[in-house]
Amino acid sequence: MALGGGVAKGWAHIGVLRAFEEAKIPISMIAGTSIGALVGGCYLAGKLDPLEEFARSLRWTSVLRLMDFTLGGSGLISGMRLAARMAEHIDGITIESLPAPFVSICTDIRSGHEIWLHDGPLIAAMRASYALPGVFAPVEHNGRMLVDGALVNPVPVSACRAYEPDIVIAVNLNGEAFGRNTVIRSSHYDDHPAPQSGQTSAWSAFLNAVDHLGAGTGTNAGHSRRSGRVPSKLGLSGVMIEAFTIIQDRIERARLAGDPPDFVIRPRLAKIGLSEFHRASESIQLGYDETNKRIGELADSGILEAIRQTA
Repeated sequence: MALGGGVAKGWAHIGVLRAFEEAKIPISMIAGTSIGALVGGCYLAGKLDPLEEFARSLRWTSVLRLMDFTLGGSGLISGMRLAARMAEHIDGITIESLPAPFVSICTDIRSGHEIWLHDGPLIAAMRASYALPGVFAPVEHNGRMLVDGALVNPVPVSACRAYEPDIVIAVNLNGEAFGRNTVIRSSHYDDHPAPQSGQTSAWSAFLNAVDHLGAGTGTNAGHSRRSGRVPSKLGLSGVMIEAFTIIQDRIERARLAGDPPDFVIRPRLAKIGLSEFHRASESIQLGYDETNKRIGELADSGILEAIRQTA
């Protein structure tokens, strides 16, 4: 199974795996990118329950408390607080000890190489895969500086193929993100009004809150946090994140076209923002509901029977 990246949308992977568990559909291996690596690794380690409990407990304020902001480093967030929370449950677990093969997809930020972590400490492999460039600091691993695998392989079907399973099922969290690949022929004389407050992305809301964390209790900052409305102008970090999202979408389309899975599950997550980790309950339910619908299609196509025969 290939679990794709999608930041906060990734809590939907929990619902997908719950549906597979209930239907008694065996999973022979997992390759995960970014939050797909986090959820997939916890699932194989038998730690999906504490991860789900943690995800459902998150509120906007508790998300901010987990973010250990740094100045002068290679990311806005060092990631140590989040790693410490994960270590409470999975510290000492190695990938080799898992009941099925697991691959965490990362990117070497220096060389641009796609890195597959398939052995060693589980927590390090997961943390490297979700190290979003510019937000989380890169993770040093065997002399490499590793960041989010979504830069090179957002839905890691190819990693699954390397293990030669009979059926590869992919979970694409961005299946509803239509429009980013649209080509628009624009004239200098076109008149398009600038976006109004509240129309920018959820990442912009997150970064706006970050920008104001240490800025006192000014009226504008307080209003932005309370109302959820943000300025239409993107800051440097906002531009960086939006650019990363566009690049990921283009790479995802190209890689899935060149190496398509046998079956794709696309939870309907268009209304879940990339930074809305506090909406885990909604994301999990959306993943669960969509998977239950698609399991019927798996049965009708004969894929489900093939999976069970080869387990």
